[in-house]
Amino acid sequence: MLKTVQDVEEVLLPHNVRADGDLVVAQKGKELSFAPVRLFTVRGIKGAVRGRHAHRLCTQFLISVHGEIEVECDDGGTKRHFLLDRGNKGLLIPPSIWGTETYRTDGAVLAVLCDRLYEEGDYISDYDQFLKWRRGEL
Repeated sequence: MLKTVQDVEEVLLPHNVRADGDLVVAQKGKELSFAPVRLFTVRGIKGAVRGRHAHRLCTQFLISVHGEIEVECDDGGTKRHFLLDRGNKGLLIPPSIWGTETYRTDGAVLAVLCDRLYEEGDYISDYDQFLKWRRGEL
């Protein structure tokens, strides 16, 4: 079943602050709806635009571990914008949503947790193809 941008969820993670630093936690069943099987990070320069794709099956959880990253989520009809600007705010993006990340600060680092291993065929990287897929034309 295709999701809409209304299915994209901002998730506030437990944030434990101490004098010597802080700790942020994300656990399956509490903050995460899935057990991650893949993690990758992306570092970008200020103004870099990354992502620009959708997944047929993969759910992703995005966290900015450094800096500010704007995330645009698009279901082919509606767009929503989110700002990941602190380590205890995550964004749960279900399958079938087009995601674009714009790095707002130099050296910003995005961590992405996925519920699936890398599968090249799961990616839709052409926006026109994404729209056709959403309309059931592919």
